[in-house]
This record gives sequence, C-alpha cells and structure tokens, in this order.
Amino acid sequence: MARIRHQRPYVPVFLPFLFLLALLGSLPHAHAQAALLLEEPYGTFGSLNPTGHAALYLEHVCAETPIQLRPCHAGESGVVLSRYKDMAGYDWVAIPLLPYLYAVETPDEVPLMADSLTVAAMRSRYREQHLGDFGAQLRPGGFFHGGWEQLVGAAYNRRIILFRFPTTPQQDSRLIAALNARPNHSHFSLLFNNCADFDRFLLSNYFPGQFPRSIFPDACMTTPKYVTHRLVRTIRRTPGSQLQVFEIPQVPGSRLSSHSAHGIAESLLKSGYVLPIVVLNPYLAGGLLADYLARGRYPVLPGDPIVLNPDTLTQLPGLADTRNSTLTTPLQTSDNRPESSNQQNAAADASSSHLQQPN
Repeated sequence: MARIRHQRPYVPVFLPFLFLLALLGSLPHAHAQAALLLEEPYGTFGSLNPTGHAALYLEHVCAETPIQLRPCHAGESGVVLSRYKDMAGYDWVAIPLLPYLYAVETPDEVPLMADSLTVAAMRSRYREQHLGDFGAQLRPGGFFHGGWEQLVGAAYNRRIILFRFPTTPQQDSRLIAALNARPNHSHFSLLFNNCADFDRFLLSNYFPGQFPRSIFPDACMTTPKYVTHRLVRTIRRTPGSQLQVFEIPQVPGSRLSSHSAHGIAESLLKSGYVLPIVVLNPYLAGGLLADYLARGRYPVLPGDPIVLNPDTLTQLPGLADTRNSTLTTPLQTSDNRPESSNQQNAAADASSSHLQQPN
C-alpha cells in the first residue's frame, strides 16, 4: 500500500519579512522631539526691553537635578532648558515642562484664572517641594533680576509660541553628555551672552552651522525673534524636516497681557528710543530704519498656530496638524496676532561629536 505524503503548506518566503515590517511599524517611533519657546515680553521691564525670552523644550531629556541631565524614563515628559541671570552662578537650569509653564505637576491643578498671590503661592510651593538645595540658593525676583520665580509658572506672565521639530536619540544623548560635561558657570550678558545665545548653542547640536551670530540686523546682538527666524528658515531648507507651531495662551489674572517680541532695530523704532537718536544722529536713525525694513522684521508666525491648554499639553508628543507640519500657512510678523487666537485662548482657558559654541 502506497504511503500518502502530506505536503507542507506553501508559505511565501517574503511573508515573514512582511510580518516583521508590520511589527516594527506598530512600535513607537524612535524619533524624539524638541521645541523652541518664543516667549513674549511683559511688564515694565518688557516695555523697556521688548525682546522677550527664549528657551528650548526637549521631549526625551529629563533632569536628575535642575543642573544635571539624563535620558527620560517612561511616562516623563521632558524638560525646558533655559539661561537666566542670577541663578546662584549657574549658566542654565532644567525644569519639567508642566511646572515650567504652570508651577504645578498635573494639569488639573492649573487654575482658569490666578491672581498674583495665588501664582506666588504655587511657585513657592513648587520651589520648596522640588528644587531642594538648589532652590534654597536662589533669591526671589525683583525689577532688575528675575530670581527663582522665573523658573516656574511662565504662562502666568506671558503668551508663548512653540516651534516644534524632530530630533534623534543620538542628538539628544550628545546634548546631554555635552551639557553635563561642560562647566555650568554663568557668564550671562544681556547684549552678547543672553538666553537667545544659549539657544543658538543648543540648536547647533541639531543643525550644525545654521545659527551664526548676525551682524545685520541687530548689530551682533542675538534676540529670541532672530533665533526663531533662523529655526524656521533652517527647517524649511532641511529635506524631510517638519516644523509644527503651537500657542500656549497666557493664563489671565495675575498680570496684564504680554506683548509681541521684537528685534533690536525693531525695538528702537517702535518703542520711541529712536527719537533722541534722530536728534543726535539722523544718519544712524536712517540706518536703523533701513536695517529694520531690509532684514529686521523676521516673519516667523503662521496665521493659525494650534492652541494648547494644560490637558492637551500632556499629549504634545502625539499632536500633529497638517496645516503647520510643513509651515505652509502664510508667515507674519509677531505683531500681527491672528484673530482666531483670541477665540481659541478663551476656549483653552475654559477647558482646564561635541557641541561647539557658535560664533
């Protein structure tokens, strides 16, 4: 009797490969993200110096201490890195994203409105509970020095625009190693070594050679608006890169609304400082005007940035919007706030290698 041979079912040789691709596609993306924070000036000092502030948010970089970095663990949302004056001699400080913006640890703790006493209490409580010995070294803020109060609760003082771009784990690891290795000693200078200069230094890790010091406009002085302009320009010229723009509204109650950030030439012309310059040296005033008209207006904002509230902020790594992912919307100067922004603000309020210093 003949034996019946059972044939094995035919399996295409490429089927395991397709299965592997599908499995890899279901895994989280390896890319991290970062965002440049363009922060509007506010108060009396912001009127005298309307350049604002700049900081850098890193999704996969976290803080072992406010002055020591490490890779993030699961569930952590990254830190904001910034340079401030009067930080007990330190050059930069790292604060987790939500406390940096709102001085709290969970979105449900963010108030819809907050007066100055409430904001001061939240900041003081966060300093005592989380800044430890580092916070104890810092003095409180004043008119000419920000002190520790500027480290937390930024959204109570001003409107903030986030310009988010992709990074790689290798770039983030290189930045962590470089900042941990280099001395964290302050050499702050308002004119030539300010917060925007620190962001030029950080961004050179992700886009080498793209953030030089600018002679025209602003006479070699770096401003937050200039750094933002360079980032927008660099992303547009980098194949495969995407830039997404988000707005974090100012929480009402404790301060008057912040106002648009300016460059140096723009500040002199729009603040009235140009009037004595016209009297003393009309040629210099004419040069400032030409400088501003030629290169100093820096159109950086799209017409409709996505507005974030404290709840959606925690989902920032997963948020996307095709309107802004390639910055196809018309750019405008930061003076011209889109009309839809105020409407969205109301809705948001109601819903509760080594690094090298660039030249």
